[in-house]
Order: sequence, then structure tokens, then C-alpha cells
Amino acid sequence: MRLLLPLLLALLPLPALAAAQLDRLVLPPGFHVALYSDQVPDARELALGAHGTVFVGSTSAGKVYALTDTHGDGVADRVQVIASGLQQPIGVAFHHGDLYISAVRRILVLRDIERHLDDPPAPVLITDKLPRETAHGGRFIAFGPDGRLYVPIGAPCNICEPGAGYAKLIRMQADGSGWQDVARGIRNSVGFDWQPGSGRLWFTDNGRDLMGDDMPSDELNEITRAGEHFGYPYCHQGDTLDPEFGKGRHCSEFVPPVLKFGAHVAPLGMRFYRGQQFPARYRGAILVAEHGSWNRSRKSGYRVMVVRLDGSKVLSYQPLLTGFEQNQRAWGRPADVQPLPDGSVLVSDDLAGAVYRVTYRKP
Repeated sequence: MRLLLPLLLALLPLPALAAAQLDRLVLPPGFHVALYSDQVPDARELALGAHGTVFVGSTSAGKVYALTDTHGDGVADRVQVIASGLQQPIGVAFHHGDLYISAVRRILVLRDIERHLDDPPAPVLITDKLPRETAHGGRFIAFGPDGRLYVPIGAPCNICEPGAGYAKLIRMQADGSGWQDVARGIRNSVGFDWQPGSGRLWFTDNGRDLMGDDMPSDELNEITRAGEHFGYPYCHQGDTLDPEFGKGRHCSEFVPPVLKFGAHVAPLGMRFYRGQQFPARYRGAILVAEHGSWNRSRKSGYRVMVVRLDGSKVLSYQPLLTGFEQNQRAWGRPADVQPLPDGSVLVSDDLAGAVYRVTYRKP
């Protein structure tokens, strides 16, 4: 019986995780949060299939998950592992029935995946030519309006002269061919999306470490033309030269951020809200998952924020979902946000191994 006890415990549900933690979360009036699934270890990027399947990448778990709400009640009652044994498969992107997965140096694809969730196909290699470094090697990926796959290549260091092959955002054809640089001077972007109306690409970027608690700020950026340089490693947050690599440079040489998030909040996944369920002031706004600081004397981040815009101008920067960190102790770390067709929004949490669903009902 003593040998069977750990197995029996592992098979039991985890009610303490859901009830205790959800009660700590804080939202504006009218908003509600519920557990979509608590069976997704290291949950990172989210992607939505054509038939409602929610795909989730992971970090150290090395797995990709498929979540299905078969009852239509806002809870994923089926969680399936559709790929495993991969190196940091953080990024997932659904395109024409296929699921693309980033795994550090490789991009893989699961063909016609929603028809084969019970018996997933073997991953097909798209490319293995990306850098091998795991430092900033976990890649958020997404297909753009042009049908190309956009892939960030972070700096392989905290601060260094990275060379032409790093610190940038690239794009490629769906078959892995035709690589093109999109933007440079990007230390580590783990989230981007295209703005409704303008079609411009916006992205988050994580600033360097070891300049103190409050420097430099993490960034929200907008690309207005191909090839723009956003400053790394020479200029941080648009106005602060790097103490080592900034010598002889000027911040005016580079594109400044549209918004400074604050130092070490670690903005990851971001999406424009295109839904109708939330109040009108949220439509066209950016939802940002702030993963939270790991090296600050007092923690920052650990929340989902809303950036309201008028074109390229920031109107406000306010919290949507907080409470993952209390009294300098964190129990959750938001990693990505994904609006659903009904206008609700999913939030992944890699620390709790969960995905939450945020809804709105008029008070």
C-alpha cells in the first residue's frame, strides 16, 4: 500500500491549486476568471486551431499540448500530448491546418493536426538552421498577414555585440525557405502581433540585466518599416546608452519604444484584442502577459496588462489580471494571452502549469 500511495495521489485532481489561487486573482469590475486547464506543465505560447483546439507550447516539459473543450462550457476537458521530447518547444503557430512548433534551432510542423489529435503524426522538419544557443533560444512564433512565419532570434547573452545572426526578428516561407530580416537591435522578443487597421507589427522586448533594479525598462515597440534598428546592445529604452557598448553612439540613431513597461517585468506574449465581449474601450488594445522579474530586489510584473492605443499613441497602460504575486511571493507567472472567438481571453501560466479563461459580463 505504501508503494501505491504516490501513484494514487498522482491520479487525484488538484482542487487546492484551482480554488486557492483563483481566489487571489484580481480583475476590473465585470471581469471574471476561471480555470481552463491545470494539466499543462510549463505552459507557454498559445495558438488556436480552426476547430477550436487550443495548442500550448512548453519550456522544460519538452511537450506540446492540445486542449479541447468538448462540452462548450469554457473548460478544457481533454488535454492531450501531441509532441514530446523536444528542446524548449515554447512557440506554436497554427497555419492552414498545420501546427508549427519552435524548438530552439529547429522549426517543426504537425500536418493536419486537428484531424489526428488521438494519433498525432510525427513532426516534419521545416528548418534546423536557427542558432543552437538556449540563452534566449525559446522562440514565440506567428504567421503574419503575408502568410510568412515570423521568428525571433534573441541575443545569445545578457549584453554583448551579438553579430549579424542574432538580436533580430526574421521571417520565412512556410516551407522554411526565403529567410528575410524584418528588424534588428532586439535583445529578446517573446511576443508580437499585427495591429488591426494599420497592419503594422508590434512586439515586446526584454531589456538587459545587471544595470540595477530600475534600469533599463522593458519595451513595447512598433515596426513602421523593414530593417529598423531598435537599439540593442548600444541604447536601452530609447534614451540610455549602454555603459560598455554605447560608447561613441547616440540613442537618436535607433527607434525608441512606444511604451516603457518598467524594468524587469519580462513582457512575453501579446495580442491585439479584436473581440466583442469586453467593453468597447478594450477593442484594438494590446493585452500583454508580464512574466515577472527574477533578479529584482522587489518583484515587478506578474500580471496581464492592457495598452490602449490611438493609432501609434499610447492612451493608457492599466492592469487586467493581477494577484499572481503577493507579499513578494509569486505562485503564477503569465506567459501568453490568446483571445477566443467568443471574445473571452485565455492566459497561460508556466509556473502553475495552468491556462485561465477571462470573461466579461456587464455588472
